[in-house]
Amino acid sequence: MSWSLKGNYVETCSCELMCPCNLSFDHGATYDFCRATLAFDIREGAIDGTDVAGLSVVAIIDTPKVMTDGNWRLGVFVDENATDEQADKLVQVFSGQLGGPMAGLAPLVGEMAGVERARIEVGHDGLRHSVRVGDAIDFEIEDIVPFGSETGRPVRFDGMFHPAGTDLTMAEATRSRIDAFGIAYEGKTGVSKSGFAWAA
Repeated sequence: MSWSLKGNYVETCSCELMCPCNLSFDHGATYDFCRATLAFDIREGAIDGTDVAGLSVVAIIDTPKVMTDGNWRLGVFVDENATDEQADKLVQVFSGQLGGPMAGLAPLVGEMAGVERARIEVGHDGLRHSVRVGDAIDFEIEDIVPFGSETGRPVRFDGMFHPAGTDLTMAEATRSRIDAFGIAYEGKTGVSKSGFAWAA
């Protein structure tokens, strides 16, 4: 089965600025856990011939302090606008069953907390990115432009190991209310990426 997806990515997590896990999964989180919400806003894509453009998927994870210790809890929200076929194929991709970036994380997941259909709204307004998932998740992050920057270009990390890509824009949370699949936390930091691209 071949597939490809392109779109935008937004994340917030429980670590203080900046998340050590984003630097490397084998660095300990700020606290005794790392909880994160990963939102994928798909602009274009197809999975085994099924068009999934215009849909969104949001995953929420609860991991140990050191992510590589495994035993993650994972919950997935699929866009309520997806047909049953689209939803099934998106779950296969985002659970790592069909290869691609999420397959590299699949061995770290110890518990699948659930899969739900929900209204997902992902917004992008310049440096600000917002995500709403039903009544469970509502957060906004703002890309960080360093003091003294004359270009207005936000800070980017390059060379990361991350499912959304190796180069992500650093951000901080400006709003956060997250309680889904028994995972609740306050998002404090975040990352974004305009133009993630996956294929397998």
